[in-house]
Amino acid sequence: MTASKFPAARRGLGLIALAVLATVSSSGAFAQDETTGPYIGGNIGRTRADFNNDSINRTLVGQGLRVGTATEDNSGTGYKLFGGYQLNRNFAVEGGYFDLGKSSYTVNANQIVGNAPGTFNGETRVRGLNLDLVGMLPLSDRFSVFGRVGAAYAQSRASFNSTGSVPVNPSSTRSNKTNLKVGVGMQYAITEALALRGELERYRIEDPVRNRGHIDMASLGLVYRFGPKAQTPVAQAYVPPAYVAPAPAPAPVYVAPPAPVVAPAAAPTPAYEPPARPAKQGRN
Repeated sequence: MTASKFPAARRGLGLIALAVLATVSSSGAFAQDETTGPYIGGNIGRTRADFNNDSINRTLVGQGLRVGTATEDNSGTGYKLFGGYQLNRNFAVEGGYFDLGKSSYTVNANQIVGNAPGTFNGETRVRGLNLDLVGMLPLSDRFSVFGRVGAAYAQSRASFNSTGSVPVNPSSTRSNKTNLKVGVGMQYAITEALALRGELERYRIEDPVRNRGHIDMASLGLVYRFGPKAQTPVAQAYVPPAYVAPAPAPAPVYVAPPAPVVAPAAAPTPAYEPPARPAKQGRN
């Protein structure tokens, strides 16, 4: 992409990058929303067309003219409106409408015989629809870079006229073509729902008069994301637990002492009685 043709855009994107990095390093971080979901947005910026005039020159030479200098105004103002769906942290699908503004040109010519001067004047406006696959690379909690590749269905409407010796009747024509579209950019999350974007994009375009070329757009825009956001915990006041009185001690249960054990009385010891003496027998 011919970024050298957008010195102001390059400086602007550079300043945005520096401001974003400074903000990221100094502000409190939050986790980017990684959930899937839809989003919408819009960009506005400057465009620059890049076509050659070979087909015009060949036509003028074929009409007996000598081609001279050409004056071109290939800068314009463009914008786009888009909607997308975040598939995951790193990929999204995005589609929208774009208007790449106008470009104009004047080719000076002279008759080979007679040297009578004349001009061929044209103007082209381009607008259309696009569908892109967007790949994202988060570099911090708030800052990420991304690239895109997709298809652009563009309608190029050209009007032209001539003056002097150039024999062209005023007319208009258009071309509807689908071509490649690519881009790179950076994104800074201002909040979890709102983000700032800066982008450089290139659209391949078919000009009805000047044939194939491309239009570059450098733009800034905003993105608004729908869906649930991370909830910030809310601090709650400490509430002491309610006092619960201890349960009363249970009443003692009376337990009767065991009955005394009475040992059986010992048998009395018998009294000592001397043995009886035998009776004496008489003499015969």
